[in-house]
Amino acid sequence: MSIPAATEQTATVKKYLPWVVAIALFMEQLDSTIINTAVPAMAASLQVSPLSLKAVVTSYILSLAVGIPVSGWIADKFGTRKVFSLAVAIFTLSSVLCGLSLNLPMLVAARIMQGMGAAMMMPVGRLTIVRTFPKSELLSAMNFVIIPALIGPLLGPTVGGLIVHWLSWRVIFFVNVPVGLAAQYLIHRHMPDYYGEEARPLDVKGLILFGTGAALLSWLLEIFGEHSISQTLTLTLFILSLGLLAWYGWHSQHTDMPLLKLQLFAVRTFRVSVVGGFITRLGLGGLPFLLPLLYQLGLNLPAWQSGLLMMPAAAAAMFMKLIASHVLRRFGYRQVLIVNTLMIGVTICTFSLITPETPWHLIVLLSLTQGFFNSLQFTSMNSMAYADIKPNDTSMASTIASTLQQMSMSFGLACGSLVTAWYLSGLPQSDKIAVTSALHHAFLTLGVMTLVSSLTFWTLKPEDGESVSKGSV
Repeated sequence: MSIPAATEQTATVKKYLPWVVAIALFMEQLDSTIINTAVPAMAASLQVSPLSLKAVVTSYILSLAVGIPVSGWIADKFGTRKVFSLAVAIFTLSSVLCGLSLNLPMLVAARIMQGMGAAMMMPVGRLTIVRTFPKSELLSAMNFVIIPALIGPLLGPTVGGLIVHWLSWRVIFFVNVPVGLAAQYLIHRHMPDYYGEEARPLDVKGLILFGTGAALLSWLLEIFGEHSISQTLTLTLFILSLGLLAWYGWHSQHTDMPLLKLQLFAVRTFRVSVVGGFITRLGLGGLPFLLPLLYQLGLNLPAWQSGLLMMPAAAAAMFMKLIASHVLRRFGYRQVLIVNTLMIGVTICTFSLITPETPWHLIVLLSLTQGFFNSLQFTSMNSMAYADIKPNDTSMASTIASTLQQMSMSFGLACGSLVTAWYLSGLPQSDKIAVTSALHHAFLTLGVMTLVSSLTFWTLKPEDGESVSKGSV
């Protein structure tokens, strides 16, 4: 192949690869949120109680917790194109099986399969982006890809509500088929096939320790606040999960090829990005759950209107995509992350002021502001993580970042639920005034937590991340 032809091929890959990853990520994120709206219809169709469908959600989360840590090893061994294509195929096929399920066990089995496909999509897609684009172009590429992660959860409740209202709940899963087929076409035409630079054996012991600990912890967070198991058993399982994760931490320091290379946390930009992002998401993670409650209970809105009120944040996120690289180039990661985290904390606190008398345009303006700052936050944290990572560690870095990001989402949701329940003080959830008051106090608490989390970014240096924001080495 001539040099001009090779250059043209590289340019084509760079043009279409972000679309490939973005489409797959959008499908995954939309599916993970759209199902919540369909729970009552699904329960009636399958002739089970709505609460029993909690297994449909938890089974998916458990698959993610187990599958994400091993995704990097699979991609290094079998190639990014094959693995990403297989992941999309598994996700699409299992979506069809979900839609065709005749009973609850069949649906849970299909969701486990779907979770395994999703577990490989995000880390492998992110890994391919990092290996394709030089650091000077990485920010723009990742900024494009991250938008579906913001839009999917915002569209999910509204789209799900409309589908269930006009069509069968099964259509919710079937909508993934055309998206999956389009992704497959783009994958086989434009996705590069990267392999690991060195063959490494699978850390089976590490997979068992970390996978079991992470899955158990994720499951406990998903069922938190329910009375399906006793408090004693919950505490015992919680301690067991932490013990397994701590055991993995010890194991990773005493093996040559660990499942997750925790030594990468010695890299300051990676450590601050992943750990700081984890802490920040404790406040942010509860918003997709708490805001619909505020709109539906506090403002007495139907579910579909509640979903529409959350959509301005998606529009603001898309606008931020256009200017994020310029903002980071001008001010640097340290200044942006410190100030932006403070602004997110303020916007979360401001939601506590919303009442039925609040003008609609002010609620929309607040939603736009939230989406604007959230988008800049996620773009900054996700791109800075790879600023100082060596090329042969990108697969491991992507796996670790994806694993902790998934866990932080569960932690954030549980944190929001816990804080709200604490302020509710045992009052019945049918008491709308009490619930609204509890939600207002929860927003204040989560906002203050986010304000405090900005301290994690003070350890950055002004020049950190310039290899990404300014293209310097």
